[in-house]
Amino acid sequence: MTAEGLPMAVPAPGLPARVRIHEVGARDGLQNEKTAVPTAVKAEFIRRLAGAGLTTIEATSFVHPKWVPQLADAEELFPLVRDLDADLPVLVPNQRGLDRALALGAGRVAVFASATESFAKANLNRTLDESLAVFEPVVRQAKDRGVHVRGYVSMCFGDPWEGAVPLHQVAHVCTALRDMGCDELSLGDTIGVATPGHVQALLSLLNEKGVPANVIGVHFHDTYGQALANTLAALQHGVTTVDASAGGLGGCPYAKSATGNLATEDLVWMLHGLGIETGVDLGRLTATSVWMAEQLGRPSPSRTVRALSHKDQ
Repeated sequence: MTAEGLPMAVPAPGLPARVRIHEVGARDGLQNEKTAVPTAVKAEFIRRLAGAGLTTIEATSFVHPKWVPQLADAEELFPLVRDLDADLPVLVPNQRGLDRALALGAGRVAVFASATESFAKANLNRTLDESLAVFEPVVRQAKDRGVHVRGYVSMCFGDPWEGAVPLHQVAHVCTALRDMGCDELSLGDTIGVATPGHVQALLSLLNEKGVPANVIGVHFHDTYGQALANTLAALQHGVTTVDASAGGLGGCPYAKSATGNLATEDLVWMLHGLGIETGVDLGRLTATSVWMAEQLGRPSPSRTVRALSHKDQ
C-alpha cells in the first residue's frame, strides 16, 4: 500500500483505461432505511459524493410515497442538488413519475424492469410484458424531451421465487428496453447469486443480440461475496460502467435475501489497484461514507471504509 492509503497500481491486460461509477447510494442505498433521513442530510450526502469526484450520482426516485416513504421528499430534494457539476439521474416508475421529474428539470431518468414474472408481480404488480408496455410511452416521452434514459433490469442472474433465470429471458427484456429507446441498461444481480462465468455468458448473449458492452452497466450485490469478482469479469468483457453504493448501503425491499450493494470504496480500491482511472478521491469518498454512517447511527459495511478509517485513528 502507498503512503497515501491507496493500493499500488499494477495494470492487468484486457481491461478498460477508465470506468464510470454510477453511484446509487443516495437512492438505492437509502430507500430501505426505516427511519426517515432528513432531506438536508440527503442533499449534503450527494454534495459530498460529488466533491469526492463522482460524476454520476443517482439522486432520488419519483415513486409514490406509499411504496418508498424514504424518498417521499423527491420534489424537495432535487432542487437542492441540481446545480451540482454531476449527472443526477432519478428513477421514474411510470408516467406520473416522469412528469414530476421533468417538471423539476431532470435531464436523466431511469425505469425499473424485471427479468422475471415473479419479481414484476412483487415489485410492479404487473406481468413482465405489462410492465414493459407501461414503460414504452414513458421512455418515448423522455427521449422526445431530450432526456437520457437508463433501463434497470432486476433479477438478471437469479430470483428468490423462480431460482435460476434463463439467459434468453434476460436478453428478451434487455432488447425490449433497448428497442423502445433506452440509452443504457443496468444488469442487476438483485440477490447476489451471480458468478463470473454466468456474468460473461449473459454479456456474450447480449452482444450477439445487438446490445454492445458500451451501453451496459452492471449492478452487483455482495450476498455471497462475489460482487468484485463479477465486476472484474464484466470489465474483462468490455463493460465500463459499474453501479456501486457509497459505504455499501442498500439492498432490495422486495427480495429479503438481498444484502447490500457493492461498496463504492471497495470498487475504487480494486480499480485503482488495476491502474484504471475513476476520477474518484478515495480519501474524500471514505470520509463521506464515515460521515453518512454517523448520520445513520451504525458503521459502514464497506471493508475499505473500515480499513482506511481505522488506519486514520
